[in-house]
Amino acid sequence: MAHAYTPGLKAISCARITKNRLLPIPGKVLVEKGKEVSALDIVAETDLPGKVYPMNIANRLGITPDEVKGFMLKLPGDKIKKGEVIAENKPFIKWFKTAIESPVTGTVDAMSEITGQVLLRATPKVLALKAYVKGKVIDVQPDFGVTVESEGTFIQGIFGIGGETNGEIALAVESPDEELLPEDIKPEHKGKILIGGQHAGIATIKKAIEVGVNAIIVGGIHDKDLRKILGYDIGVAVTGTEKIGITIVVTEGFGMIPMAEYTYKLLVARKGEQASVSGATQIRAGVMRPEIIIPGYPKDSNVCKKEEGRGWIEPGDIVRIIREPHFGIIGKVHSLPSELTKVLSESKVRVLTVELAGGEKIVVPRANVEIVEK
Repeated sequence: MAHAYTPGLKAISCARITKNRLLPIPGKVLVEKGKEVSALDIVAETDLPGKVYPMNIANRLGITPDEVKGFMLKLPGDKIKKGEVIAENKPFIKWFKTAIESPVTGTVDAMSEITGQVLLRATPKVLALKAYVKGKVIDVQPDFGVTVESEGTFIQGIFGIGGETNGEIALAVESPDEELLPEDIKPEHKGKILIGGQHAGIATIKKAIEVGVNAIIVGGIHDKDLRKILGYDIGVAVTGTEKIGITIVVTEGFGMIPMAEYTYKLLVARKGEQASVSGATQIRAGVMRPEIIIPGYPKDSNVCKKEEGRGWIEPGDIVRIIREPHFGIIGKVHSLPSELTKVLSESKVRVLTVELAGGEKIVVPRANVEIVEK
């Protein structure tokens, strides 16, 4: 076999990128097809239903469910304010009076004369959907959103946390194998997308949050530090909704792993430019990778090759090993033997030979690598 199909992380200096920006429920689209938008422009918005608060009025007033309506001061559809009395009894002696206050501002949603329950709903929240990337609206889905197309540098990470953010790219280290330390983070990095090297520890992350850094891009991170930041272990669910005050994108893996030199150089070349970053990650079905998007092509590129990614691997390609015992190591494909080879699990699988930086060659199952697309 001359080549084999394999997934891969993209690190492309000049790519065409499309992003679907869709509301979770119907709303209003605010831009038209063909409009040029910036990353912070709101392209659609909708009202998200407020949280429901159930209250057992019958129990609290000591009445039967069918009597609830007669004790209500606010009925379904009425607006209410937090602390406002919505129901009360009418005792002969005022000291025995019970008044029930609303725990929320919103409306009375429903009332049941069978259970004695009253449902209150908080005021709806407006969800404003931003374009996220600078580009052109090439399609509109009425009531739901738009598709934005952009040309620029596109880099995927292997793992991330935190939502979408934007900011100017700033360089904090001098090489891809240099660790990002707390003292590397300065007050002027507030609101920036900070490029680190091989690792960011818990102290560094906390310092970045304190300063107000929008995002950190590093080669590796320790899982124990993630647990300390989040307060729980990361599972297989989608990340990207964490509210920790920063977005983190890991380009290589867990541990002290230098950022791939090509990735580092791409980011350094765009220093001072605006970027869009998302930490959203999903490893299983419907794979989603964290990403860095820098609109526009590099200013110092004489030739800008647009790549769509060929989807297979062949000798000479750069790959990253994604499973132990060589997790995170990057090397070059030396050969692709066609015969099945027995591995440690006693299974016979197709393998490839990877040549490491020092010239050493190791045999790895093809399923254990991903191509680093350039």
